[in-house]
Amino acid sequence: MPAGAAALGGSVQVRHVDAGSCNGCEVEIGSAFGPVYDAERYGARLVASPRHADALLVTGPVTRNMAAPLRRTYEATPAPRLVVAVGDCARNCGAFAGAYGLAGAVSDVVPVDLEIAGCPPRPEAIVEGLRKLTGR
Repeated sequence: MPAGAAALGGSVQVRHVDAGSCNGCEVEIGSAFGPVYDAERYGARLVASPRHADALLVTGPVTRNMAAPLRRTYEATPAPRLVVAVGDCARNCGAFAGAYGLAGAVSDVVPVDLEIAGCPPRPEAIVEGLRKLTGR
């Protein structure tokens, strides 16, 4: 369980941030929160504002244009905050490694507490990662 997850008390409010992805991870996140995998039953809920969030779910390699907005979103999230890097691109730039328009992986821009591997990760893996945050 990532540090700070115990303070969440079994539920986590999640703000998704697309830092420059191909949208493959977004499709799988949609499935993870849909009726089949239903991440909400484990205490994870998507919210529209970082000010209401406990955790950021970040997808894609961070483009140069998204580095500052990602930092601002991270700073707008109240402490204790957690960051989850979803997919290989968020973890290590994946297929986009070395591209001229990238600032780097998510961990190059903001601290990352949990990584979910895959290109794209399966909905089950995303739900498993969220369960690590909620402890449920």
